[in-house]
Amino acid sequence: MIIGIIPARFASTRLMGKPLANIGGKPMIQHTYENVKKSKLLNDVIIAVDDQKLFDVISSFGGNVKMTSPDIKTGSDRIAAVASELPDAEIIVNIQGDEPFIQSNMIDQAIEPLLFDRNVQVSTLAKKITTVDEYRSPNVVKVVFDYNNYALYFSRSPIPYVRDAKTNLERVRTGDVYKHIGLYVYRRESLQKFTSLKPTDLEQIEKLEQLRMLENDIKIKIVETEYESFSVDTPEDLEFARQYYAKYFNNGKNR
Repeated sequence: MIIGIIPARFASTRLMGKPLANIGGKPMIQHTYENVKKSKLLNDVIIAVDDQKLFDVISSFGGNVKMTSPDIKTGSDRIAAVASELPDAEIIVNIQGDEPFIQSNMIDQAIEPLLFDRNVQVSTLAKKITTVDEYRSPNVVKVVFDYNNYALYFSRSPIPYVRDAKTNLERVRTGDVYKHIGLYVYRRESLQKFTSLKPTDLEQIEKLEQLRMLENDIKIKIVETEYESFSVDTPEDLEFARQYYAKYFNNGKNR
């Protein structure tokens, strides 16, 4: 069984209560849930919450929701807590709740390597960077990977650094630079192992928990996607999301 779990926290330091933020007449978490439900490979989708108000709103629109402890610190730990109660879930997909426009095809792309190769334990997505702003931004996580598409390193810094290029634009155009999209697919045992490990040095330096896997020899398969990802983290992001929805959805247009 393949289960998608969407961790959703009410208390966000940059945007309090953001899962309930109104976008086009629906809470953001409902947009995410409805798009995730379109996946062809997921057998079920669960939203894991830490707040009664969140629980009630999700229940009101028919979402499959489970309450988890508010003391759980990370989304990965929250999905592990839910997965521990689902013994038939062999593959668990961690989907961010703050991506209201997520494409279901992205989820299926990320799942596929685990269906075709038993040796793949964890997979995630990457998309080619096309702008200098993304290349330079510490909020856009970059990833480099080997010839078998296994991650070598993730960083907030511009990697790889194309030494012979004279400008950042030339580096973007010639360097095959990729950004990481934070959707993870785990086999059950790999999720359990990952969440049982203590935070590592590189993880704490970069503030990227996926480095804990690499430092503990858990290989991460990278799947290149053509789909864009947009997460809502700040009030400015939320305003952009509202404008995007009004432009591409209210007028009956397709993405």
